[in-house]
Amino acid sequence: MIGPEDVRAAARVLDGVAHRTPVVRSRTLGEHVVLKPECLQRVGAFKFRGAYNKIASLPQGAEVVAYSSGNHAQAVALAARLLGAHATILMPEDAPTSKLAATRGYGADVVSYDRYTGDREAIAVELAGERDAVVVPPYDDALIMAGQGTAALELVEDAGVFDTLVVPLGGGGLIAGCATIAKHLGVSRVVGVEPEAGDDWRQSFAAGRPVEIAVPRTIADGLQTHAPGALTWEVASRLVDAVVTVSDAQIVDAMRFAFERLKLVVEPSGAVGIAAVLAGVVTAPSLGIVISGGNVDAARFAQLLGL
Repeated sequence: MIGPEDVRAAARVLDGVAHRTPVVRSRTLGEHVVLKPECLQRVGAFKFRGAYNKIASLPQGAEVVAYSSGNHAQAVALAARLLGAHATILMPEDAPTSKLAATRGYGADVVSYDRYTGDREAIAVELAGERDAVVVPPYDDALIMAGQGTAALELVEDAGVFDTLVVPLGGGGLIAGCATIAKHLGVSRVVGVEPEAGDDWRQSFAAGRPVEIAVPRTIADGLQTHAPGALTWEVASRLVDAVVTVSDAQIVDAMRFAFERLKLVVEPSGAVGIAAVLAGVVTAPSLGIVISGGNVDAARFAQLLGL
């Protein structure tokens, strides 16, 4: 379990290293809506926050292993380079080319696997054993969750308290950290958003326990989780008030909106919060939305938007 003090401690570790991304507003969404564009964060996603906070706790020169479809991979690779560690990243064979290239560009070794048949956690543990390395998980870790929560801490500090926080929901690290600090600071309600095809959290909330589904097929590749994390479930099941879903078509509409109205390039996973608000799936007197990332290459972006 983590508490607000853990998120504040992570903020001190990240001070001067992570970007303090700005507050963005849109009259079209409403004067009562504020957005946190983590697409402008280092490596193009919120994941840098948790990865740096975790690796900063390890001895200098540590070997680390991570598994990720892209954003966590890049975050671990960059954080390791900055902190004098060496990273090996397990990435699915169908990971976006831009994310694969960026991960290698930050100096990490990349090992591929089939996301639909391989057990990435088991493979990562095996790799870590071979390399005498520490596994840096994408979400199921207290330091990772606390680091991700600094996005909500900054948003509330910079924009003031709002009624409802809307957060993309995959493994649960972002929403666990954000809910921990947001509720402490006076935010009344936290809502998670996931793709319709990957509604493991919605099913889990309905059942009152973690539910496992098949690996979902959705354009939101960063949210293709099959079950809540054990630690993230412990936090989010207490602090998250609702989980909603959006369709791939609604995600594309949100990406187009962000591009045309906000002048932001947002990847599908990062756009789900905007999609939920645009579609009226989430309404509130005042809203904060976390845009979790913007790592989508130009060709894929143009294809999805029909450009």
